[in-house]
Amino acid sequence: MANDLELRQPRRWRQGRAMASRRVLVIAAHPDDELLGCGGTVALHAKAGDEVTSVIVCEGESLRYGLQGVGQTEHIRRAAAALGVCDVRPLGFADQRLDTLPLTEVISPLEALVKELQPRIVYCQWGGDINRDHQVLFQAALVATRPTAGWVRAVYAFDTASSTEWAYPRTFTADTWVDISATLDIKLAAMACYTSEVRPYPHPRSLDALRHRALAWGNQQCLEAAEVFMTVRRTLQHGETPV
Repeated sequence: MANDLELRQPRRWRQGRAMASRRVLVIAAHPDDELLGCGGTVALHAKAGDEVTSVIVCEGESLRYGLQGVGQTEHIRRAAAALGVCDVRPLGFADQRLDTLPLTEVISPLEALVKELQPRIVYCQWGGDINRDHQVLFQAALVATRPTAGWVRAVYAFDTASSTEWAYPRTFTADTWVDISATLDIKLAAMACYTSEVRPYPHPRSLDALRHRALAWGNQQCLEAAEVFMTVRRTLQHGETPV
């Protein structure tokens, strides 16, 4: 069964009741990672009036496309606008080079952002992906969002198409399903902004495959379409009880 979630609370706005704005932080390694795993959920947050900030840690261009790049800055801006993200923070680390740095160099800017933004909910990439940047970033995010940052109430890890499922051993085990039936088309429109990253079907990063992925995840819980997460940590305070 889908477990709580602060995320399942969106049913409150579907029923027309007011919901306090929350601060949400998405931590992603590369441009398009911020929406592959949680774009539909981010769009739900934006629709609810939550303040969503995306952190894009690596520039995602120079390794594959040379110094001239492919306009990822503009792709990031357009994708964020499509999802309703209110703020994007690119950190500019070199692509596929995070494992050459001391981990503290990745942790420090993330810690600073967590302190500045004081998010209630954090989404980050799963550390068992095949991509080494994802692995390093997950370790850094765990430190940056540790319980001493008392305002962080929940940390969820998302899967990334063409990275999570290609790892071995396959260690991503979903425990939370978020119904994105109402925002799946928004997610796909945002992905289409990344013209350099979309692939032809049947590649997992094709628009058709991403739609199929959402339908398959949703069907596991009798939903039309879903995104899935692993709960890294969730804290209930002041007498709150799980849903």
